[in-house]
Amino acid sequence: MADCIFCSIVDGDIPNHTVYEDDDVLAFLDVNPLARGHTLVIPKEHHERVNDLPADLAADVFATVHDLTDDVEAAVDAEATTIAVNNGPAAGQEVPHVHAHIVPRSEADGGKPVHALIDNPPEVDDDEFADVAAAIRDD
Repeated sequence: MADCIFCSIVDGDIPNHTVYEDDDVLAFLDVNPLARGHTLVIPKEHHERVNDLPADLAADVFATVHDLTDDVEAAVDAEATTIAVNNGPAAGQEVPHVHAHIVPRSEADGGKPVHALIDNPPEVDDDEFADVAAAIRDD
């Protein structure tokens, strides 16, 4: 896509600090890092959301996330990582091209767990849990 910053990175029009590349996947350091070593993993082919990815490409992207996590942690002596995907604008996705974040973490970083993302989580009773689970299974 012509106006996608990540597609421009894939095309070599924007410089980056590549940490991994194969025919289908590119991983590079985030230029606005939340921590030293913050890495983005993207499919080279443009897809806006995870649910737009063909299953085999999704598997390649997440296999790369899996394979790079130890390397990212080791490179910056991180105690842990947060792996995150913002899937759509309402979820905070700022670049409309699928990307997974590997964010090195430590107990001292002041970061929060994923459950701290939502200020007003819903109260869900057992019947609603059952209804939602059934709706997901039926799709």
